[in-house]
Amino acid sequence: MNTLRAKIVLLLVVVIVTVVGLLTVVLFYLLGPPKRVHSLDPVAQQVETLVRVVDEGTNVISLVAQPARGVVHEGLTQRLRGALSARGSELAVTVTRADRAGPLIVSIPVAGRGWLLLPISDLPPQGVPWKVLFRWLALITFGATAIAVFVANRMVRPLVLLESAVASVGPDGTLPELPERGPAEVRATARALNSLSSRLKRAMESRMRLVAAAGHDMRTPITRMRLRAEFVEDEEDRTRWLTDLEELERIADSAILLVREESGLTSPELIRLDELVGSIGAELRDQKLDVSNTTVEPVTVRASRLKLNRALRNLMINAATHGVRARVEVGGANGIARIVIEDDGPGISSELLDQVFEPFFRADPARRQDIPGAGLGLTIAREIIQRAGGTIDISNRADGGLRQVVELPKAAEALN
Repeated sequence: MNTLRAKIVLLLVVVIVTVVGLLTVVLFYLLGPPKRVHSLDPVAQQVETLVRVVDEGTNVISLVAQPARGVVHEGLTQRLRGALSARGSELAVTVTRADRAGPLIVSIPVAGRGWLLLPISDLPPQGVPWKVLFRWLALITFGATAIAVFVANRMVRPLVLLESAVASVGPDGTLPELPERGPAEVRATARALNSLSSRLKRAMESRMRLVAAAGHDMRTPITRMRLRAEFVEDEEDRTRWLTDLEELERIADSAILLVREESGLTSPELIRLDELVGSIGAELRDQKLDVSNTTVEPVTVRASRLKLNRALRNLMINAATHGVRARVEVGGANGIARIVIEDDGPGISSELLDQVFEPFFRADPARRQDIPGAGLGLTIAREIIQRAGGTIDISNRADGGLRQVVELPKAAEALN
């Protein structure tokens, strides 16, 4: 009921039904049938007239020995007797109908002479026919709903197109080109979104070029500084210079790698995720990192093998270096492949969890140099995973350490 389409439909139905219903009720009261107390007065007058004619001895009207046959209409009989009683005539008349299509017959007793039969037309309904009114309103509601749904769909169709276009924003943050047609407001909105998408794309491309250029340009001065540092006589100073230069070089390499990940396109392929995680774990164990695969189920995804290998490797190295040891689980359910990486480290303060994917983020304010890295590993990993159609979430474990959860869509071939 919170959608624009539903609100338009409800509004149209309520307005139409309310207006028509009120007009119908007013018409029933203004132009409706006569009141019950007056509906049988003409019939009572006719009965009295006929009785007087018979009593005066005229032979124009013939009498019968028995009242009219058929089903007695109890309601009309009682009301007609009441109308006669109100006029001072206590006649035991009966109203019958021979069949459903036949006329109503009033049987009038004439004392000592027989019965006088008087056909009458069907009387109008008594009071307001509420059943008819409710049926009429039900038909109006049905028709109004059909019209309202049609009108609402036509009205919100351009908005649905805009919604679909915005929902299809790519991992690069840009919108597809929107058709600029429909009402003036929709055309203006589509034009503004197209302009925004174009500006965003230019800004992101400019940012990527700037980062790539800075990374490349840093290599030359870093090389010169490394050569000069080699001639520093003091051993401790030379070591500090070389350590700082190595970090600068890592930052430059990571920045260039980040640009390549955001701008590079590679063809996806079917990947056995359990086998990929197993091979990465074996490689890291050869490097003396504490990585163990606790639960591994066969699951297949479609992605770039090289990029996904780099993303998972970054996450597992993060857990094994900053979190002492890494435990990896691989599984899947409901069309989703899931990788869970847990560690036993100190975790990250809750106020910094939202910043872990920012470039060059360091959870340790002291920026410890005993653990290599430029602070771009998580940024690159998230970029790769999002481009593969997946998500990544990092949270603190209840008993200490971090929990990294990666979810990727299973490959269509694996679902069949």
